[in-house]
Amino acid sequence: MATMEQCMTALEGILGDLAAKPAARGLDRSLSCRLTDLAQVVRGRLARGAVRELRAEPEGQSLEKADIRLTMTSDDLVALTEGRLSFGPAWASGRVKLEAGLRDMLRLRTLL
Repeated sequence: MATMEQCMTALEGILGDLAAKPAARGLDRSLSCRLTDLAQVVRGRLARGAVRELRAEPEGQSLEKADIRLTMTSDDLVALTEGRLSFGPAWASGRVKLEAGLRDMLRLRTLL
C-alpha cells in the first residue's frame, strides 16, 4: 500500500501533465480521486493549465461531488504514474473508475 505522500506526489504529476496539454486549455473542472485502501479522497481543480488546491480528506467527509471523479487503490495510482499500469486496460478491467459528465468524458478521451 502506497503512502498518502506518494499518492499526492503521483496525482500532482499525472494531473499536472494532463492539465498542461493543449486540449485542456480553458478547462476549469473540480476533480476528486478516491483512494479505496487509504479511505481518503484527494480533491482539487484543473484550471488555467495547472492543478490547483489539491488536498486530502477522509472519505465521506464532504458531500460535494466533483465534476471528474476517479476511484482506485493507492498502489494502482502509483503504478499509473510510474508507467507500470496503462489507463485504458486498468479502466476496462475495473481497477480504475472514471466518472464524469458526457462532455467531460469526451474531452478527457482526447487527453488520456
